[in-house]
Amino acid sequence: MEYLDFEKELEELDLQINNTKEAGEKTNSDMTKVLKELRNKYNQKKKKIYQNLSPWQRVQISRHPQRPYTLDYINYLAGDTFIELHGDRNIKDDKAMIGGFGKIENQTVMFVGQQKGSNTKMRKYRNFGMSNPEGYRKALRLMKLAEKFNKPIVTLIDTPGAFPGLEAEERGQGEAIARNIYEMCKLDVPIICIIIGEGASGGALGIGVGDKIFMLENTWYSVISPESCSSILWRNWEHKEEAAKSLNLTPNDMLKNKMIDGIIKEPFGGAHNNPDFCFKEVKKTILENIQKLKKIKPNIISIKRIEKFSKMGIFQD
Repeated sequence: MEYLDFEKELEELDLQINNTKEAGEKTNSDMTKVLKELRNKYNQKKKKIYQNLSPWQRVQISRHPQRPYTLDYINYLAGDTFIELHGDRNIKDDKAMIGGFGKIENQTVMFVGQQKGSNTKMRKYRNFGMSNPEGYRKALRLMKLAEKFNKPIVTLIDTPGAFPGLEAEERGQGEAIARNIYEMCKLDVPIICIIIGEGASGGALGIGVGDKIFMLENTWYSVISPESCSSILWRNWEHKEEAAKSLNLTPNDMLKNKMIDGIIKEPFGGAHNNPDFCFKEVKKTILENIQKLKKIKPNIISIKRIEKFSKMGIFQD
């Protein structure tokens, strides 16, 4: 288990527990009482930490390297029924954006989401979950395909942002994201969006326009990352914790501001501590909301979606 910087005390206690176990095995001594005390201490400390998480600490949990990614959710939800579809029919297949049809129980859905890598090689292959324009165009092609066959869409959002490289801008990164936002508003099938990790900027919004939007408990959703915000306002990353607090990027903040529809509970200590718990909660959320959204007429659902997003924020004509 990898520990984050604010979990150092837990790491030390975990080391003590392991050392006590080994000492008991080597000396053939009964360490039951000592282990019980150490485990109680560990659980109390963990409870204290996770009951008082700061926005920046939630950002750190959302980036935990052992946290389940999009394909982990899809493999649980759809299993062997998932058929990945590739390419934008224009340039190439963007490995940071994945999608395809799959069944959740008896319900066929179109999955679309960003995929990060679980090791250095895969992170490079997936471009760290940062899509190029062809990734967003692939996503739109798949969502249009779902509309053609009248199948609901589930997007799983986990990205530090759209790829900011020169070649991405040359191929129309901004246009691709804007086109997705525009077209997703008009799709006549249910769309459920779930932030499972990082939800940064237009990179997230490019697949984030839905009838229902949910966030897992230890995720974030914002126009900019805390580090980038800090570098713009203070010219360095040292104020990232202050930036995270000011951005109101936590699920509770987003729900309070009516930017999302609900928060999906995570296991104690984060999704990486018990992925199966998270998978079940996400599955339950998807199935419940698909059933509700399917009752809305196709020609009405897009109108309601546009009205939903039009009410967000404060503006004057």
